Amino acid sequence: MATITAGDFRNGKVFEMDGKYYQVVEFQHVKPGKGAAFVRTKMRNVVTGGVTETSFNPTAKFEEVAIERKNMEYSYNDGDLYYFMDQETYDMVPLNRELLGDAFRFVKENTMCMILSIKGNIFGVEAPNFVDLVVTKSDPGAKGDTATNVTKPAVLETGAEIKVPLFINEGDKIQIDTRTGEYIGRSK
Repeated sequence: MATITAGDFRNGKVFEMDGKYYQVVEFQHVKPGKGAAFVRTKMRNVVTGGVTETSFNPTAKFEEVAIERKNMEYSYNDGDLYYFMDQETYDMVPLNRELLGDAFRFVKENTMCMILSIKGNIFGVEAPNFVDLVVTKSDPGAKGDTATNVTKPAVLETGAEIKVPLFINEGDKIQIDTRTGEYIGRSK
């Protein structure tokens, strides 16, 4: 394991402190006119998701932690358990709903996702950035309504609801950015 100092902090860095794993969300090097410099850090506990803000001496040492990323296929869910298949061993890995994150509402069965873990402990699931889904429910757009940027609600095949332009109809396959939950365009 590599040792890093608080002076080496960058957004996204993961380190171990008091037996817990934290990811740097924001950091700021502060050099006051009087007194010692410090690093003001906003950090997120990667297991619980809780965000805290702390100041560190720039020379404070921590163990840098490597995040393991593995592609797995989402297979099915059973209540609050979501099953992912390891593509190498074909093992089914059950994960709790709270590990999935907001973007998972756009993921349908048999979609590849990135499973994030530290030392074998899974702490998160990254959905693909873009997905193609079929619109299952949407009101027809009013004829002659050609105003730009007018949207209507639509329900997708995963059950997620988003805003789409008036010309999108039930049965259309559209592309969604899972990071923002926004309509991108019709699928090719």
